Formats: sequence, structure tokens, C-alpha cells
Amino acid sequence: MTGIKNMDEQYADLCRKFLAEEQDRSLSATGGWAHVDKDQVHKDWHDLYSEMASCLDGAQPADDHIQLFIDRHFEIACRFYTPTKNAYIGMAIFYSEDSAMKEFHNSYHPDMVDFLGDAIYVYAQKRL
Repeated sequence: MTGIKNMDEQYADLCRKFLAEEQDRSLSATGGWAHVDKDQVHKDWHDLYSEMASCLDGAQPADDHIQLFIDRHFEIACRFYTPTKNAYIGMAIFYSEDSAMKEFHNSYHPDMVDFLGDAIYVYAQKRL
């Protein structure tokens, strides 16, 4: 299965670039995402990752029930702005490369970042 760990590095760089550009534009246009209820977003991320963590063992990123979690993940991300396919994959790459994000996500399950990255990649390829 293809996922973020074995992506072509040029494509990964493109996704990183899209994420940075889209987030910068959105931050500028919205006064630092002033429109987002950040407390609610943090609660929703926590609930999502807690539920997802209980289903990871034995699951595959493309499984229907996992993709439903990613649909929720995308919905939460869209409260900030609606990322393109490449920016959404860039978000998954960011989770794996940023030590604080990796630690945060893996606090829910030791394989969360890697699994989430591959599940986001599948979702983006099929849905965005």
C-alpha cells in the first residue's frame, strides 16, 4: 500500500509547500483563524483520536470504518479552511515530521501518526 512513508520525495515536497501556502493564506484572511472555536476543535480532536486509537490494532488505513474517522478528521480540519488534496497530505507529513505533533498524536496510540498518515493519504487520493 502506498502511504506517506514511501511517497516520492518531490511529491512530498509539493505537499509540504501546498500546506504552508494554504495555511498562510487562511491565517492572513481570517485573523489567525479567529472564526474557529479552538476549545471545541481540541475536544473534537481528542474524541476522534481516542475513538480511533481503540480501533487501530488489526485495522488497515483503507478500511471503511477507518475512512469514516478520516472523514471526521477532514471535517474538523475544514473548520480552519478547506485544504486541497496536496495540502491535506502535507498535513499528514507535518504530523510525522514535527516532533510535538508526533508526540501528541502518538500519545493516543504508539502507531497513530504513521497510521493516520497512511489513512489520510488514502482518503485524499479517493475523496479530494
